[in-house]
Amino acid sequence: MKPARRKFLLLTAGAGAFPALSRLAFAQTYPTRPARIVVGFAPAGSNDVYARLIGQWLSERLGQQFIVENRPGAGSNLASETVAKAAADGYTLLLDWSGDAWNATLYNNLNFNFIRDIEPVATIARGAGVLVVNPTLTVKSVPELIAYAKANPGKLSVASAGIGSAPHMYWELFRSMTGVDIQHVPYRGGGPALVDLLGGQVQLYFATMPSAIGYIRADKLRALAVTGATRAAVLPDVPTIGEFVPGYEASIWWGIAVPKNTAAETVAILNREINAGLADPAIKGRIAELGDAAFASSLGDARALVAADTEKWGKIIRMANIKAE
Repeated sequence: MKPARRKFLLLTAGAGAFPALSRLAFAQTYPTRPARIVVGFAPAGSNDVYARLIGQWLSERLGQQFIVENRPGAGSNLASETVAKAAADGYTLLLDWSGDAWNATLYNNLNFNFIRDIEPVATIARGAGVLVVNPTLTVKSVPELIAYAKANPGKLSVASAGIGSAPHMYWELFRSMTGVDIQHVPYRGGGPALVDLLGGQVQLYFATMPSAIGYIRADKLRALAVTGATRAAVLPDVPTIGEFVPGYEASIWWGIAVPKNTAAETVAILNREINAGLADPAIKGRIAELGDAAFASSLGDARALVAADTEKWGKIIRMANIKAE
């Protein structure tokens, strides 16, 4: 081979390697400064707790601070819009959750499109709700509840934590699959809903597990069924709704997302490290303490979950003609 040609080929090969080397160097150095995890709710709730749990893990693993920033408002849409419009550089993350899937249909005037503008990175946890009734109600099972409601249309009332809340979505799915006529009473939060349920002003409620488990164990509320696909570890003797209403499954999940077009290397690092955290006994134990289960996923699974739930809940919301308050 002529010297000139050999020199040209070596230079060409070297140039071709530059992008790969640059990507490798980038992957090895991210993050080089603090990042923020934007949460759509005030401190102390499940979204905030999971953001801080994963943020601390990422800080320890990656050597930079992952700082939680609470931006409550509009059913968490304010936080999602903040991330959707942020630079796609890996330094603005979102604590996304099931509500991001149903908000896409619930709200008509969003300034962003979650699936178009935001990239799911990983899931963190998943939890089921629990259908509870005031003990003065004579029904002791889901079939008995359905039979009673159909024999007494409009006589029962079901509480929710507000329009578009997880308890509301759990109820609407149940109503759509059973055809029962029960009056929906939305409250401004789960706390007031539970107070009136305990007082007998309403008869049933699709509660979150952490909010109801203490009352169930104290026999102040009767658990008829859990909303997930499988029985809950904290209530192993309580059946699923799906055991009586085939196909029923409703759960809430939490995860991490970033602006669309964030570098694939960054997304891969975050997915890998979050999944490593979910395998850690301390983190798994903390999630279990909250009544939920650690929920690891691949990048593809995280994306598919958001797409599937957006379609699932969109159908329910349109059918029930639900509008955000």
